[in-house]
Amino acid sequence: MTSKSSNIEHDIATLLASDKAQLWLNPLLNNNEIDEPLLTMKDIVDAENRLLKFAPLLEKLFPELEQSHGVIESKLLETPKMLVELNKKSIENIEGKLWVKADHSLPVAGSIKARGGIYEVLCFAEELAIKHGLLDVSGDYTILNDVAVRELFSQYTVLVSSTGNLGLSIGIMSAALGFKACVHMSVEAKEWKKDRLRKKGVQVVEHKDDYSKAVDAGRSAAEKDPYAYFVDDENSKRLFLGYSVAALRLQKQLQQANVIVDEQHPLFVYIPCGVGGAPGGVTFGLKQVFGNNVHCFFSEPTQAPCMLLGMATEFKDDLSVYDVGLNVDTEADGLAVSKASELVGQIMKPILSGIFTVEDERLFKFLYQFKESESIKIEPSAAAAFSGPEMLFNTVQGKLYVKNNCLSPKIKNANHIVWTTGGLFVPEQEYEKFYQRGFVTFNKSANR
Repeated sequence: MTSKSSNIEHDIATLLASDKAQLWLNPLLNNNEIDEPLLTMKDIVDAENRLLKFAPLLEKLFPELEQSHGVIESKLLETPKMLVELNKKSIENIEGKLWVKADHSLPVAGSIKARGGIYEVLCFAEELAIKHGLLDVSGDYTILNDVAVRELFSQYTVLVSSTGNLGLSIGIMSAALGFKACVHMSVEAKEWKKDRLRKKGVQVVEHKDDYSKAVDAGRSAAEKDPYAYFVDDENSKRLFLGYSVAALRLQKQLQQANVIVDEQHPLFVYIPCGVGGAPGGVTFGLKQVFGNNVHCFFSEPTQAPCMLLGMATEFKDDLSVYDVGLNVDTEADGLAVSKASELVGQIMKPILSGIFTVEDERLFKFLYQFKESESIKIEPSAAAAFSGPEMLFNTVQGKLYVKNNCLSPKIKNANHIVWTTGGLFVPEQEYEKFYQRGFVTFNKSANR
């Protein structure tokens, strides 16, 4: 551990440095002394309405959105066979129903980042077009695909730093509108994601350092160019609000599936977490919609629990996971982050139930089980949340959470939603490697 680790409470340092799966409960959950919120339900509704204005333009730009009329959304899937799989190794049966919010199949960008990333680029495009007198907010937004507007956009560069999926989202949307696009990719980024961006005409700048250093490089490059717009994954309210609209859409999907969410029918949601923007936005939206009847947990790799570290230490001393002896050595590229967003962490203080960590080998095991049980393909990062229900039912901390929140008599009525965050565009040969590793891991555990 580095010298900074002396400032970390001993139990937190020990918890994280063990590199073992853990569940941390947020002691500030429902703390009414937290400052006034930075964002409100009105902000989420405004973001949804803006996306609806852009829907006809998106339908023109992306043929795959024709059926949804320009709305980028994923299905809510009930997955009873996967629940059976999870219960095979569960000490106590996971009660309730298991669902998957299938963001691994979101069109255009192929991950949870599609909502936030595309929303931010659209906001910038709208702002720029209005500033130059080319767009009336009450008019037809398909005008943004006209030659004059695209000529304006071609003068500007949209930059972002990414471990992979956010880069795909920002790069693909920016290029489609006619912007120059540049993605600074950290060392964790997969080659196939870089290749996909290049084929879309996006400049990819590769870094030998981790995500935080790639962010510094991207931000620095943008500051030197007056025609550059930097998408700041750590501090962007636009990204955050783009992600949050998922809650309004999930509410409708639950109603269509006749799923009740109230005091007697609790909803548990488990979401993979990297820097925090996407899961934070989703959680913020869900709490606005369902209040205390929804319980949200983040999932992080044991080697990169940056949000857990940040929230447990209240973001003191600018700590990274390196300060507790970890090295971000994980196959979950979308979650391979050493420092979380403090902005998101502050918003999560009164609303996030907890954070659990998961070992890499279990990611592949879940990936394999999901394919075998439900015939659905995902990438390793997207499998991180499947251990959530097990952590709730089979750990001391999970049982404590159920008890302290008076959930014991209601838990049989629960609905559990695992958020799968990426995988649509994974090349077949890459997926086969994931699948085979999961097959080996699954059979090893089965023989124990």
